[in-house]
Amino acid sequence: MSDTPPPGDRIAKVLARAGVASRRGAEALIAEGRVSVNGKTITSPALNVTEKDAIALDDKPIGPPDPPRLWRYYKPIGLVTSESDEKGRETVFDALPEELPRVMSVGRLDINSEGLLLLTNDGGIKRKLELPSTGWLRKYRVRVNGVPSDETLAPLRKGIVADGEKFQPMDVTLDRQQGANAWLTVGLREGKNREIRRAMDEVGLKVNRLIRISYGPFRLDDLKPGAVEEVKSRVMRDQLGLQSPGEKPRLRKKPSQTRKRTRN
Repeated sequence: MSDTPPPGDRIAKVLARAGVASRRGAEALIAEGRVSVNGKTITSPALNVTEKDAIALDDKPIGPPDPPRLWRYYKPIGLVTSESDEKGRETVFDALPEELPRVMSVGRLDINSEGLLLLTNDGGIKRKLELPSTGWLRKYRVRVNGVPSDETLAPLRKGIVADGEKFQPMDVTLDRQQGANAWLTVGLREGKNREIRRAMDEVGLKVNRLIRISYGPFRLDDLKPGAVEEVKSRVMRDQLGLQSPGEKPRLRKKPSQTRKRTRN
């Protein structure tokens, strides 16, 4: 048997890139018998396809893959960051403008948090931004009830354990005290569930407002709650190290060697 993988990409990946569904959603469509390749219905996602293959969903041909795109979205408080909610709560995707294509969220913000949420139509970009090994710095403006001192915040800067779970050291700056509350700027490189709230609880501070202001190089800036704005393709490619469609990898030129003249 040959160890050479078959040409092309997995069918679920191709469907996701075409904006049909997420990869898991595409696999579900395949299992339901709604996808055909070259006129033949398939029921397993274990299939590679190429540009030469004719793919259809519900007997309708799917279009070519959409170019990778990225949006900045100010997620308001009260929205769930999931495609559907078992409790029937409104989701981010219910609130997005209708003209937006099918998108996926990069990471999550809990229902009581607000601020920058990145959205993309491309699974590769989503994985690149979420991958723990990339360690994108995420910054938050956090309002806590209490009067924190450097001594209070020191455990957060060293790394703290909450509910038996260890959190990496956080960058924490006290910005100002405002009556019974204080504003902090917090930076972290991992995105565990309710990490900041749980860590603050451990040092006796109660979070009553949490706003994500940046995710890696992408910033909330002056975006208003509920507003969505596309990141320019050039900026997206530069920041994520992506190539333009059809662009060939650039080769580094070898340094030119100056010939030495020999004297007779």
